[in-house]
Amino acid sequence: MLALRLTRAARLAVQLRRLLVAVASAGTGFLLLCALGHALTHPEAPGASALRLAWCAAPLAATVYLAVAVARTDPGTRPRPGLSAIGLGPGRLMAVSATTTALSAALGSVAALLVFLQLRGDLTGAPADGAMTEALALGQRLPAPAVVTLLTLVPAAASAAVALNLRPRAPRPAPSAGSRRYGRFGAYGWGAARETFGTYGRYGARLAPASSASASASASASASASASASASASAQLADGRAAGAAPVGGGGTLLTQASDTPPPATADGTPATPDAVPDPTATPRPHTTTLPWGIAVLTAGLAVETYAGDTATPSTTPSAAVLAGWALTALGLALAGPGLTHLCGRLLQAVRPGALRLLAGRVLMEESHRIGRPLGVVCSVASAAYAAAALYDADGPDFGPLSTLGALVVAGCAVATLLTAAVEAKQDRTDTTDALLRLGAPPATLRAAAAVRAGALLALFGPLTLIVAQLASLPLAR
Repeated sequence: MLALRLTRAARLAVQLRRLLVAVASAGTGFLLLCALGHALTHPEAPGASALRLAWCAAPLAATVYLAVAVARTDPGTRPRPGLSAIGLGPGRLMAVSATTTALSAALGSVAALLVFLQLRGDLTGAPADGAMTEALALGQRLPAPAVVTLLTLVPAAASAAVALNLRPRAPRPAPSAGSRRYGRFGAYGWGAARETFGTYGRYGARLAPASSASASASASASASASASASASASAQLADGRAAGAAPVGGGGTLLTQASDTPPPATADGTPATPDAVPDPTATPRPHTTTLPWGIAVLTAGLAVETYAGDTATPSTTPSAAVLAGWALTALGLALAGPGLTHLCGRLLQAVRPGALRLLAGRVLMEESHRIGRPLGVVCSVASAAYAAAALYDADGPDFGPLSTLGALVVAGCAVATLLTAAVEAKQDRTDTTDALLRLGAPPATLRAAAAVRAGALLALFGPLTLIVAQLASLPLAR
């Protein structure tokens, strides 16, 4: 009920994005039903029917990817202050978002079933004729369990993917490489700074007697060492003052008046100590670690497509090896997309950048993890379209209506996901944009920075798409 109320109260842009999910789900569900109809019409060829069903995995994956992107940009299911007090915590909002996605996908599945029954003539009594008659199973009864299973596949996969991506995550700091430092009682993880004397609930009071004995021995040794170090430091301080020079510490460092001030407190409220090591996981690392893996998977996909092109015949449907090669190519470009976007942002800031290039490059580096993967997916879809145009030429098989529908679903979902990711990135940097406007930055500069970002991405991913498309189409065009 809450999901329905949030769906009704959403804005027009949110409703349009949910409508896109429903349309994509309808197209995917219709393709799944056509695969079932082909299996009923040709029971003597289970391999061809299984191949048609396997090719439905591409629009299914594109639909699920679009559903996740739409759920991430839904403002009605974002955590807000005070919602946990009325039972709407992050977990409940995640469940609401998954339910909303399932409702949108289920609406598309119902529309696909109605269209399929209409073309079969079960609703009006006038079946359709043409190239799709063999996929409609005319004159045969549809098995209800198979229809229900295929139609619930898209809503179940989309809602499960949304719940997996939007699940509440507790920040877990990475364990330090050094020795473990005991923090206050109830503290989470590994302490980044040592606690002061008198902290409530210290773990040191609960150690074994042997450990306490060793700890006392080490404490006495450290006390004697610190006493000797302080004595030598005071001696050097007296010598330095007598000589009229600056005070020198025990390690040869200069002691100034500012060093006597206590260190500032850390973010969690504990006082920082001079020997406290900063946590390297405090600042997020750039998403460039998947770039080598993406290049490796892309190379493997091109190799599989080359093997599939050597064994394929031009008069049949593309084999499962071609599907596997295209899937690996898409996965490789999706993995390499964030790293390439981050690299594009760095190149924009090279060679004495001005304010415009610096702003555009910084924004690209910050948004590389958000728009990099959709860019890689769009690049893979464009290269696959070029390869399909090379495969379905004048001498090859006809590009039928089902193939056209599948291509439109995949391409539309890829482009819609990229636009949705761009909307999400714009929503996340709203505070930064408002701060720049308050500081006096002209709006024309922000628009020019957006144009520079778009041009840089097009200059990088455009030639990459052409190269991958040419390499993928060479073995298929022979």
